Amino acid sequence: MTPTLLNPAQTAARLPYPLLVSELALLLKDIDVQAPPRVVQPLPGGGSLFVMPALDGRTAITKLITLTPANAGTGRPTIQGDVVVFDVATGQRRLMLDGPTVTARRTAAVSLLAAQRLAPNTKGPMLIVGAGVQGLAHLEAFAEGLGVREFRIASRSAASAQALVHHAHALGFSARMVFDADTALADCPLAVTCTPASAVVLSALPRPDGFISAVGAFTPAMTELSAALCQYFAAKGTVFVDTADAAHEAGDLLQAGLDVSRFATLGDVIRQDIKSPAGPVLFKSCGWAGWDLAAARAALASSGTP
Repeated sequence: MTPTLLNPAQTAARLPYPLLVSELALLLKDIDVQAPPRVVQPLPGGGSLFVMPALDGRTAITKLITLTPANAGTGRPTIQGDVVVFDVATGQRRLMLDGPTVTARRTAAVSLLAAQRLAPNTKGPMLIVGAGVQGLAHLEAFAEGLGVREFRIASRSAASAQALVHHAHALGFSARMVFDADTALADCPLAVTCTPASAVVLSALPRPDGFISAVGAFTPAMTELSAALCQYFAAKGTVFVDTADAAHEAGDLLQAGLDVSRFATLGDVIRQDIKSPAGPVLFKSCGWAGWDLAAARAALASSGTP
């Protein structure tokens, strides 16, 4: 069997956000899911090779991607690679999905699922800090999944911020660029930070009904949120993490001196039907091969061949 090789547009078409969110929730209840720790191999020049396998009773996947920060501003993507999807029973390759597209859409879908379950106020406006691929994916996901129609865009690149504003306008939404994310947070019950996580980009305290999804930092050395902000959420609000792996990956929380292992995971939320708590909520997302498996399951289902 020749596997179906999907380009970025075809991959995105197989991963509509409602289906992807549904598959994420189903996967978190699936006792057959296994996702070994990912391998992150440093490459000469400062890049990294990620090898991320996962499987359930019917499907096995491996995501192979490179992260090359030096490509920023060159016209070459910083993330490149594929997700290879296999049938467990026969060992045959079923699909090859575009890796960066899967990463962008499943990450935004994880944030969306967390917001749907945990955000005290889902009406918007929404602050997006970081106007790259993840910023665009989160804008589209929250518009489709929560009906958000008003956005504030902050980025160290004014050109990138303005491009995302124009994209929002083309979709019929209200959006404007802001130069101070901390000031804008006061007007936004929803926020996401999706930057390269090379420096703190958000330090203002959240609204009482605030929800922040922090997705940029996925190693102990990376951070987007100030230590004081993370400590505030832990003391005055509630912190959730995407998986237990955050205990050794969530740089924002680790650098704030917090015991990450005590925070409930998104799996806990789904399996225990945890409701939105009182006060502000921080959701820390570090990434997991299980999310890519959920995307593969969604892609197979949307093809009519689950």
